[in-house]
Amino acid sequence: MRRFFSRLVLGCLCALIMASFVGRVDATPTSTLWTNMTPDIQGFNVLHLGIDNYFTMFRKAKDGGGSFPTVFGLTMGVLNSQKLQMELGFDLLGATDDPLYFNAKLGYPEGALGTNSLALQIGMFNMGTHKGVTDQNLAFLVLGHTFKDFARFSVGPYHGNPDILRNSNGEKENTGFMAAFDHGFHPVKGPDGNTFNRFVFCGDYASGKNAIGGGGVGLYYFFTKDVSLLTGPVWFNDTGINGKWKLTTQLDVNF
Repeated sequence: MRRFFSRLVLGCLCALIMASFVGRVDATPTSTLWTNMTPDIQGFNVLHLGIDNYFTMFRKAKDGGGSFPTVFGLTMGVLNSQKLQMELGFDLLGATDDPLYFNAKLGYPEGALGTNSLALQIGMFNMGTHKGVTDQNLAFLVLGHTFKDFARFSVGPYHGNPDILRNSNGEKENTGFMAAFDHGFHPVKGPDGNTFNRFVFCGDYASGKNAIGGGGVGLYYFFTKDVSLLTGPVWFNDTGINGKWKLTTQLDVNF
């Protein structure tokens, strides 16, 4: 069943890409903080730039210090539809031998399938280009719902390459779940008269003692509705893989 789910997601995404968007950029799914679990998908023809850093301060490398490579990502919405949406893009990791990763996300935003319907989406991420080394090939499902005046919540399972996703003891850890929430507050009006939240408090988590297992909490500050900076701590389920907790800063810009 797990292998079938992974193949089904990949097959659906590849079919749509090949049918309609050959030659366009592949995808980095929109994220919350540490995980890709969010009910958001980039809007049609909206290009998203993300630059993410994860680092430590006042901690020696032997004590779990050190930084992750800086991540540079571009994402674009590619379906001109009010209901079914899709985003495609890529990630480049700094100071690595195999820096390129491809991902995609397809689905329906909240309310698209009927009044009070959940967001329903499928995606793939961390599709690296070095077979047997970076091809984590994680498939995931998103179910999302907004509780008015409180927060948005999303949750779903993931399944990845069992040859790559293992714990620090070498044992297979390629399935689990991801969950996330966000709450916007302090609404303001932009120059165009539209209202947006100046601050968004968020958190997410991925189960599993593997490279993606862990979570974080953070605060977005929106300079405008299209430019934001996120910061907060991130921790990990297996410190033998990722080390101890780190701080993250994430710059996001929509064009």
